[in-house]
Amino acid sequence: MFLFLLDAQAAIAKFFASGGPVLLLIALVTLAMWMLILERYWYCVGPFANELKAAVAHWQTRSDHSSWYGEAVRRKQVSAMRLKVGQNLRLIKVLIALCPLFGLLGTVTGMIDVFTVLSITGGGDAKSMAGGVSRATIPTMAGMVAALSGLFANIYLTQLVNRRRADIDEQLPRQHQT
Repeated sequence: MFLFLLDAQAAIAKFFASGGPVLLLIALVTLAMWMLILERYWYCVGPFANELKAAVAHWQTRSDHSSWYGEAVRRKQVSAMRLKVGQNLRLIKVLIALCPLFGLLGTVTGMIDVFTVLSITGGGDAKSMAGGVSRATIPTMAGMVAALSGLFANIYLTQLVNRRRADIDEQLPRQHQT
């Protein structure tokens, strides 16, 4: 088992070395993106239910539901909960958009390496050019894979957040004056 972990570590180190320094940046952005995605998912399936129950209990203890002030209190509660459940969704979308852009940055830096080798050797050193091509294509692929994984997770997460927002509206209904 220990040898398997060493082999995996060596393969990952080789992958990062062949992708260039931009690959580390893509990995950090991807890690941050997935930490935020998992945090939002955890909140939506866990603590949100307890917070909604507490908000409903607080609302039900109020005697004044239909006055202007009562409606303002309800709107404040609903607004605060809707904001909290949707927290960091925009940041997740920004991180998703950054992944392919950093992949493009890796492409550009890798191609600069290729052109540098071409200018020095006149195209006679194919092995050195291959390293630049590797540094150009691996970050592009990594950025696209990271963005696609985040995009699919974000679609699911957005649907989950929308369901939780509907739960808020359903559990804290408007009281109309009669």
